[in-house]
Amino acid sequence: MSLDSKIKEQLNQYLTKIETPVVLDAYIDDQTSSTSMVDLLEELSGMSNKISLNVHKDSDERTPSFKVNKPDEVSGIQFAGIPMGHEFTSLVLALLQVGGYPVKISDEQIEQIKNIKGQFNFETYISLSCHNCPDVVQALNVLSLLNPGISHCMIDGALFQNEINDKKIMSVPTIHLNGKEFGQGRMDLEEIINKIDITASDKAAEKLSTMKPFDMLIVGGGPAGASAAVYAARKGIRTGLVAERFGGQVMDTLGIENFISVRATEGPKLVAALEEHVKEYDVDIINLQKAKKLSKKENSHYELELESGGKLESKSIIIATGARWKELGVPGEKEFKGKGVAYCPHCDGPLFKGKNVAVVGGGNSGIEAAIDLAGIVGHVTVLEFAPELKADQVLVDRLKTLKNVDILMNVQTNEIYGGDKVTHIKFIDRVSKEEKQLDIEGIFIQIGLVPNTDWVNGMIELSKYGEIQINDHGATSLPGVFAAGDVTTVPYKQIIIAMGEGSKAALGAFDYLIRN
Repeated sequence: MSLDSKIKEQLNQYLTKIETPVVLDAYIDDQTSSTSMVDLLEELSGMSNKISLNVHKDSDERTPSFKVNKPDEVSGIQFAGIPMGHEFTSLVLALLQVGGYPVKISDEQIEQIKNIKGQFNFETYISLSCHNCPDVVQALNVLSLLNPGISHCMIDGALFQNEINDKKIMSVPTIHLNGKEFGQGRMDLEEIINKIDITASDKAAEKLSTMKPFDMLIVGGGPAGASAAVYAARKGIRTGLVAERFGGQVMDTLGIENFISVRATEGPKLVAALEEHVKEYDVDIINLQKAKKLSKKENSHYELELESGGKLESKSIIIATGARWKELGVPGEKEFKGKGVAYCPHCDGPLFKGKNVAVVGGGNSGIEAAIDLAGIVGHVTVLEFAPELKADQVLVDRLKTLKNVDILMNVQTNEIYGGDKVTHIKFIDRVSKEEKQLDIEGIFIQIGLVPNTDWVNGMIELSKYGEIQINDHGATSLPGVFAAGDVTTVPYKQIIIAMGEGSKAALGAFDYLIRN
């Protein structure tokens, strides 16, 4: 395996930042994957006199794998596989950080990590095409670097299929801690720390409840929330942003090609840019906090109660909590989530290599998923409830050129079956009323989004679809409470529209503040 000239040119600039020696210990066997891994490591070690390579054969370690250490100190960082694709950044960061380049987290977090007691052996199963996996890998590598009681191994599921099958892993990233499942899906450093530091949640709730009242509090950290925060802070008022995770659904979006002025980008890159922009202003970002209840106080302020027990007060509120994947709501869906039932084809598709899968949904997201999966899996069956596909014609035309795709229309999926994992689904032909069975090993559900309004249901006027009703200034039925983005009745759930709606809601809320 050889790096192309452009990557090598960029890499040369990064590797000059290594301050202290780094040792790569490679564990190999006679497989071609071991040869490819050693080729990559030899190329890296040849690019810096600070990097040395030791190759070990017939060891008890996974093969192929390698550890990144200092000459006289174990970092706890290991890569099982060849970390290319999205994981190449994780490898480069590991080299830099083990080599003395400072981790970019707060002194408070560093101290908290160092003080975590116990033995934590993490393993993260990833796919190289997963855009959420690097966040988990890099966070756990930082923990391993700062605390000698923590270790972490990234495992490429495509190379270690035997482990994937034995542990029945059908979704990435999947994190195991001390041999047991710890979590699935994207998790950032702060979220992982909160799960292993048992005192973190209580400390956070106590800290939040002592914060001074805000002039404007934005609930939600997606495009609408970020835009609202920037517009509010620019008015010079006390602004806060509280989010379950900064970026929202955009973090799960791979290709973005319709964001005007940016020809093409990816969700995580756009979220990083959004967060950087918000942090340029005086905004209190309160991450990993889920809204539980909104209530009116006697002083006309609003109080936001969080799931953690913390409470925040503000003169005005902007709700930008977005939406989540809509579920089918059929028997077996919840039971087999992560065991064949999936919602992210980009992340989980490689785990179904050569297998038969179904995609439920004939809109743009469903057809895009089917096209992507067709290049990985053995066969794809698209199931659409309506008599025709709803996706853009250019996508439908592309789908119909693929030989390993079948399209079933006018069908209703009504049950998901399996043992340890999904084995088949049953559906009804809506014309003949005949019930049929489809033998599959995975089902990707792509039927749209549902607004995150459960926590305000009964307090704010909602549409029949659960969306928040707003006027042309973003105001809701509650004075001083505004809303923006996918959580509202505004049509066309697009990133660029959510950003515009967020700025409009902030201006509307500011107008409310100066008039009251």
